[in-house]
Amino acid sequence: MSAQPAGRPRVIAVGLGPAGPEHTTPAASEALSSAPVAFLRTSRHPAAVAWLGRADVVALDHCYETGETFEQVYRSIVAIVRAGAAEHGAVAYAVPGSPTVAERTVELLRADPSIELEVVPGLSFCDLAWARLGIDPIEAGVRLVDAESFAVQAAGDAGPLLVAQCWSKEVLSAVKLCYDADPGPAILLHHLGLADEAVVEVPWSQIDRTLEADHLTSLYVPRLEVPVARELERLAELVRVLRERCPWDREQTHGSLVRHLLEETYEVMEAVEALGDDPSVAPPEVVAHVQEELGDLLCQVLFHATLAEEEGLFNLAEVASAVHDKLVARHPHVFGDVTAATADAVLTNWERNKQAEKQRTHLFEGIPAAMPALARAAKVERKLASVDLGWPATGLGARSLVVALETVLRLAEPNAFIDPEIAAGIGELLLEQARLVAHRGEDPESLVRQALDRLGARVAAVEEAAGGAGVDLGALDPDRRLELWLELGEEA
Repeated sequence: MSAQPAGRPRVIAVGLGPAGPEHTTPAASEALSSAPVAFLRTSRHPAAVAWLGRADVVALDHCYETGETFEQVYRSIVAIVRAGAAEHGAVAYAVPGSPTVAERTVELLRADPSIELEVVPGLSFCDLAWARLGIDPIEAGVRLVDAESFAVQAAGDAGPLLVAQCWSKEVLSAVKLCYDADPGPAILLHHLGLADEAVVEVPWSQIDRTLEADHLTSLYVPRLEVPVARELERLAELVRVLRERCPWDREQTHGSLVRHLLEETYEVMEAVEALGDDPSVAPPEVVAHVQEELGDLLCQVLFHATLAEEEGLFNLAEVASAVHDKLVARHPHVFGDVTAATADAVLTNWERNKQAEKQRTHLFEGIPAAMPALARAAKVERKLASVDLGWPATGLGARSLVVALETVLRLAEPNAFIDPEIAAGIGELLLEQARLVAHRGEDPESLVRQALDRLGARVAAVEEAAGGAGVDLGALDPDRRLELWLELGEEA
C-alpha cells in the first residue's frame, strides 16, 4: 500500500467470509475486536451473529429501508462509516464475503480522499463456489457478473459465468428472461458452507423456480449457446454478408454513406416527434414506425463500423466499449462523488468534463459547422450556459429584441437590397431569438419545423378551397386568394 498523508481518519475494511463464523479470518476478527467502533454492512449474514449485541458494533441494515436504490443505500452506508471514522479516528467495517470481491461500498471508500482505507483480505463466496464446482476459474475462463446488471455485463458473452447477488426470485427471473431461446442448464449455488447448502443443476427455465433464493444464492452458467446480444450480432453479420455479396453495398464508402446517415437521422427525428408528449398512448403504427426508423439508423452505424473494421481502424465492439466508458466518465454524479441535483447541473458538468477530456481550448470547439443554423445556435447556448454566459447574462432582453426587430424592419425597405450591415443585424436578431428559445428549454430547430408544418397545412387548406371552386391557386383572383389565406389562418 502506498504511503498515505497523516492525520486522516482510518477505516479498516474486513470480510466476514461466505458463510458461518468459521470462515472469518483471524485477521478480520482481530480488526473487529480492536477497533473502538465496528460497523456491519448487514446483520443478515451467518457470521455477523457472533458480533451482534456488543455496544461497539453497529449494524447498518436500516440504510436498506431508507434508500430507493442500492446505490443510495451504499452511499448512505459509506457516509455513516466515514462519519464514525472522523469521530473515533479509526473504525472497522465488515462486509459479507470478501471486501475485494463485488463490494460497492469498499469501492466508494477507496475513492474517498478524506479517509485512509486499509483492506484486510478475506474468504469470498467465489472460493467456496470453485471448490463445489470443482473448477479452476482461471483455466476455465470464468467471469464474475452481477445479477442486477446481467443483461449488460453478460451481453455478447458465451460463458462460463458466475452470477453473484441472485438474492430473490425476481432477480433470477430477470436473468432468465434475457434469453428467448434455452441456453442450456445452469447450476444454483445456495447457502454454501452452511448446513442446508445446495448445489443443484437445473434447466434454464427453472432457475427461478427451484429454491427460495436469498442473499446467499448465486448461479453458475457453464456455457451460453446464444449470447445476450445475439440480435445485434445477427444484424452486424448481415451487414458483413451484404458487403461481400451485394454490388451496391460493396461500392459504399464512409463518404458515400453520409447522405444516407443524414436522411435516416431526420426520419428518426420525425418518427420520434410523432410519438407526442405521452408515448404510452401513441397508436401502434406510430410506435412501430419509430422502431423501424431506429433500426434503419442503427444499420448506418453498423455499416460504418463494418467499413472501419475492414480498414483496420476499429470494430463495433470497440465503438460500444468506447461510448460505454465515455458515458461513465461523463456521469460522475452517478458513478463518482460529484453532486448534480438538477438536469441543468448535469449539463453544466457534462460540458466542462467534455472540454477537459477533449483538451479543447475554445468553448465552441467541436461544434460542427455543418449543423443546421438553429440547432447550432441551441448548442452554442448550452455551451455558453456551462460557463454562466448563457442568454440571461449575455443576451438581449425581451424588450430589446422587439426594438431590434423594429429597427431592422424600418431600415429594410420592401423589395430593397439589404446591405451587409442590415443583413448582419437580421442574423444577430435571429440568433438572439434562437438563444432565448434554447434558454427556455425548447429546441428552436424543432419549433421552426413545427411552424413550417402548420404553414404547409394552411397552404394545403387554401389550395383545397381554391380547387373546390374549380380554380388553380395561382390563377385565383389575388383578393380572393388573400381572403382565403386570412380566413383559413383564423380557423387554424
